[in-house]
Amino acid sequence: MITLDDVTLTFPDGDRRITAVDHVSLVARPGVVTGITGPSGSGKSSLLAVAATLIRPDSGRVLIGDVDAAALSRDEATALRRAHIGIVFQQSNLLPSLTAREQVLVMAHLGGRHPAGGRRAGGLRDRADDLLDAVGLSDHLDKRPAQLSGGQRQRVAIARALVHEPDVLLVDEPTSALDQERGAAIMELIAKLTRERDTATMLVTHDLVHRGTLDELVTVGDGRLAGAPVIAA
Repeated sequence: MITLDDVTLTFPDGDRRITAVDHVSLVARPGVVTGITGPSGSGKSSLLAVAATLIRPDSGRVLIGDVDAAALSRDEATALRRAHIGIVFQQSNLLPSLTAREQVLVMAHLGGRHPAGGRRAGGLRDRADDLLDAVGLSDHLDKRPAQLSGGQRQRVAIARALVHEPDVLLVDEPTSALDQERGAAIMELIAKLTRERDTATMLVTHDLVHRGTLDELVTVGDGRLAGAPVIAA
């Protein structure tokens, strides 16, 4: 589970500061996809960056389980992120020279938890292949990004984010570069994996045509939550 407790984030702007996240409290529970929507510049991506421990908030707590990530050093936050948080960025950010399998293996070797086989080469390879099979890419293990469609590249990014069985999955605009059909498939896949793996998922989206795949939905405006989470379907 991830809990944002009265989180505020500001950025310098000349001789003043701009508030990007304004006293936000939000909980994402295991097995649930919590969607975050709002207009451009409303603070959605800043909120996700705080949840991902990529940016330390000015005030408030970011609880991953019972650990306050906002109180950790940079190195401690990095270790926590590698072990407990999976991140899928708006762009897949795959390495052009690596195959789909290698993309996942590189992330596996970076650190964090290593279930079912530890760091043994065979164990990690099996883990990568199982994840790519789970996202529907078992026939594309040896293909490089240029040989994959946009939706397939995003599926590789999802598999990569799940390699350490994270407690929390954070997803930023996963359908922004996809057509409606491929976008729907990605959203349904995220919802399916969230439930199967009991992951607490926060997903930023501007595209509410896919809101039926979300379990809860919150709206952000000017850095604040506009009301309590609602059932999205």
